[in-house]
Amino acid sequence: MRIGGQEGNSERLVNRTVERYGVWLRSAVVLLCGALGLVWADASDVPRALSLLAPAVLASGLRLWALRRPLPLALLWTLDAAVVTPMGLAQPVLGGEGANAMVEVAVGISVIAFQFEWATRPAAGVALAVAGGAACVLGDILSSPAHDPDVVPLVRMLIQVGLSRAGYLIVRARARAADRSAAVRAALRREADVAAARRATEREYLATLHDTASATLLMVSQGDSRDWSWLPPRARQDLEALSAMPGFETGSVDLAALLRCVPEGEGQARVRLTTHIEGPLAMPSGPGLAIFNGVREAVTNVSRHAGVREAELRAWREGANGVVVELSDAGGGFDPDSVPVRRRGISGSIVGRMRAVGGTASITSRPGTGTRVEWRWHRGRAPRTGDGVLQATGASCPPRGQAQHTAAVRFIRGQLLYGSQLVALLICLVWQFTISLRRLVAHQDVYQPAWAQTAAFVCLVAVAVTGGAHLLRGRRIPPGVRGWCLGSVLAASAVSAYTLPAGHSTGPADWAFGVVGWHALFLLADLRVRVYAAFLGAHIGINSASVVWHGAPTAAEAAVLGIATVGSCGLQLAIGVLMTHLLRDTAPAAGSAAAREEELRTRERIHEHLQSDHKERYRALTATAVPLLVGLGHGVLSPHDEEVRLRCGVEGARMRRLFAEGDAVADPLLNELRACVEVAEHQGVTVSLAVRGRPGEVPVEVRRELVDPVAVTLGRTRSAARVTVVWTPDAVRVSVVGVDCADDRTEASAVPAHSRAADPHVSVVRTRRGESVWAEASWSRPVSSGVDLP
Repeated sequence: MRIGGQEGNSERLVNRTVERYGVWLRSAVVLLCGALGLVWADASDVPRALSLLAPAVLASGLRLWALRRPLPLALLWTLDAAVVTPMGLAQPVLGGEGANAMVEVAVGISVIAFQFEWATRPAAGVALAVAGGAACVLGDILSSPAHDPDVVPLVRMLIQVGLSRAGYLIVRARARAADRSAAVRAALRREADVAAARRATEREYLATLHDTASATLLMVSQGDSRDWSWLPPRARQDLEALSAMPGFETGSVDLAALLRCVPEGEGQARVRLTTHIEGPLAMPSGPGLAIFNGVREAVTNVSRHAGVREAELRAWREGANGVVVELSDAGGGFDPDSVPVRRRGISGSIVGRMRAVGGTASITSRPGTGTRVEWRWHRGRAPRTGDGVLQATGASCPPRGQAQHTAAVRFIRGQLLYGSQLVALLICLVWQFTISLRRLVAHQDVYQPAWAQTAAFVCLVAVAVTGGAHLLRGRRIPPGVRGWCLGSVLAASAVSAYTLPAGHSTGPADWAFGVVGWHALFLLADLRVRVYAAFLGAHIGINSASVVWHGAPTAAEAAVLGIATVGSCGLQLAIGVLMTHLLRDTAPAAGSAAAREEELRTRERIHEHLQSDHKERYRALTATAVPLLVGLGHGVLSPHDEEVRLRCGVEGARMRRLFAEGDAVADPLLNELRACVEVAEHQGVTVSLAVRGRPGEVPVEVRRELVDPVAVTLGRTRSAARVTVVWTPDAVRVSVVGVDCADDRTEASAVPAHSRAADPHVSVVRTRRGESVWAEASWSRPVSSGVDLP
């Protein structure tokens, strides 16, 4: 895959693997064949042979050294040309049939390897192949008595070059397909992780807002304190908490040290904590801060609701990887099941925080029996939010990340395996229907009997067709079918070997020896290379036994047989090693590299969105809540001032509506209105709520504008109010009447909580008569909105 001209991980690693493979394969063959050439050469010809072979050996060594220290491309191409040209011209110097076979093997494998070494620069690979073929033909002309070239090796060499290039292109295409698919999947996961991270941070932000600014403003609005000395420092702390971006902390903390710093409150609201903490309790900062913030909120709840001023805080380690924290009091207690969903102290600040970091929080209480809150966290436990968010809390990676990496590696391996099997099948068919078929037809008079050789040829064709049918349909070859095919291939090898006359093994008449290994490679590509090596050993053993059965070969004949074996089975084994390396090493490396890159991209996107979301949230608070906290924190605004308390009540109602915005309820609009109503009722206002019509779906942006006038009016009402919601098929109207409202000294309280352009389909009307205020917000459903209001 190429994005912006760059290779994908799989393609890049495939290119690097085949390049290194080509260099090592060619260098090994050149060194081996060069050594054998010096041994076979006559004593008088050794200096001349050494002058031709030494540059090839030296150039191979430099090419191997260049794998670690890159050299200019022009120099690398010159070194490769210096390897193959002297080898091709060495035939007249070395002399003999064995020398000619050795040179053909060395040059043939070299031109094949060049297609891998220069895979990304095919012109250079083709030029080197042409140079090697020309040198081999020229050396053959100079070494033959009649100076006639043998075109058969040249044609075979050209077929091998074409097959090697086609094989690389097929594998590269599968690698690119893997990269494309991996990129699509990674993009989907990245968007899901970013969305989950934004949701998780939004929950943490709402929990922080509930524990800090919302609680402070509601206490001020209720005016239930005579000693306000605690208010300025708390307001300043609230500002600091709102300006800090929550969530995704990294590193570790000592939970014991954090719990010893839990605020106990000031003045009459102070709760004396008796602590029994077994420390240190080192843990990731994310869960540690979640527990600390939850304990802080629970202590606040004790102060406000328990009716006692004492509590006990205990913390200890559970097993090797667990932590348990417990806060208990002997207060009045309550029924946890009766707490409305709109109350955030338990569901958001305590339970929700722990669930987001993979822990649990439980509340045990009954009226008159006190309350016990317990937090539990174990290392390695995945969050249960279902968001799949990329964790950066310092805990061990969730199983989902490991499973995704394993799935990515499996997918890349499957694509490379499919490409490798296609390559092996292509080589089988091309080799069998070109080189092997020509030999079979040309030497019918040699075989004893000819029909057995033809039957063996047909058997191999049937094996290729059977395996290819499974492959092209995207299915794995069943074990039974594979066993039958392997047995058929070995049988064809044996029939071909034992029906050849003496002296013809691996010669021009032996069509099967060089093609049998490709059939086995196609069938065994998904297994380890030692299985394929065992098959090649059996194949070589069958043919060696047939040679001995016909009569013991001479030393020269044995040498020729050995060179032919290296040139065919050695190349096949090397290709098998390459396939195994691609499947066992390259695929996991590509998956790991893709996972690292995707993790970096995801973290960058998460950080970018979290920064943007945080700025937007803080900007929304700047118009209303922040000025109140600044004034209270620096003494500019007094909690004794009725106007200040009313403004705090309005902002408290707006925040409560914001908390209710994410509740999963049947009627979100009514749920948000009830959140505002509850705030007014806590301030002593009697509120009646009436709903007419059948509720329908309303976008969240519209709900904000419909509810905000109600929050403003209820926040400024002293005694009684009436809220009415009317649903019609085409519109929804929300009205509020406050019968005893304070005068508007400023317009700030009437400003919408979210600074944005008002929805053109929402209209707000506000009328005042004496101390009574009537406000109505209505939304007319646009025809193209697709929202059906019953």
